[in-house]
Amino acid sequence: MARLGKLISTPRGLRRALAWWPPYRCAGIKVVHIADDWSSARIRLRLGLLNRNYFGTHFGGSLYSMSDPFWVLLVVNRLGSDYLVWDKTGEIEFVSPGRGTVCTEFELSEARVAEIRQATADGSKALPWFESTVTAADGTVVARVRKQLYVRRKPGR
Repeated sequence: MARLGKLISTPRGLRRALAWWPPYRCAGIKVVHIADDWSSARIRLRLGLLNRNYFGTHFGGSLYSMSDPFWVLLVVNRLGSDYLVWDKTGEIEFVSPGRGTVCTEFELSEARVAEIRQATADGSKALPWFESTVTAADGTVVARVRKQLYVRRKPGR
């Protein structure tokens, strides 16, 4: 287990581990990029037999799954081990049918990280919202995903 912990502690290692993680591998989800400083990520989902719905478009669960863990992963790695970071709430708005390959990107600015640090400096929790957009190759918006995180400094830190 220690080897796995060490592997996923770097952006490159996490990307490689997620390539073999069954929920992503079977759904056709690929982590294309995670920035070396954990400031961004890019995820791709190709339409295939295992992730299409009754109508031949992307299954909504796969669209949400491709977006699910990345805000937590980016935030916890940017803040460091002095913080607890959890998903609190998530929602998805389906805008248009997803056909072919779709992508989503996550950008975590230094200003946003500073805002979270300031909000939690006295030991309070922060409940920031983050948004991402799933788009088709032609730029059409397929879905909008919103996630709310729970962030707090660990006690005694």
